Amino acid sequence: MTGSASTPPRIRQWQVQLTLFEHEGATHARAVLHGDSPTPIEAAGDSARGPHDSDVPEIGDEVAVARALRRLADRLLDTAAGDIEEVTGEHDVTLRPL
Repeated sequence: MTGSASTPPRIRQWQVQLTLFEHEGATHARAVLHGDSPTPIEAAGDSARGPHDSDVPEIGDEVAVARALRRLADRLLDTAAGDIEEVTGEHDVTLRPL
């Protein structure tokens, strides 16, 4: 290679904060993404134990967190679509999860 300089990789670190609240067989999870934007993106998910289900709090945590993270991912895709609309001037940009 002659005359080509490689650019260093752009590295960023984003953090997801998960907070879980459990009360009487129901679990509420709140997910907050702290990324490059000054405004964090938030989402929530819930789970509830059925009257005949065993009391296994870890399962409620898993379900509530999974739902919160899925909604967080959808909100992040919506935010990216809005950013694309702003940059390109296009309207009705839709991003699909792959």
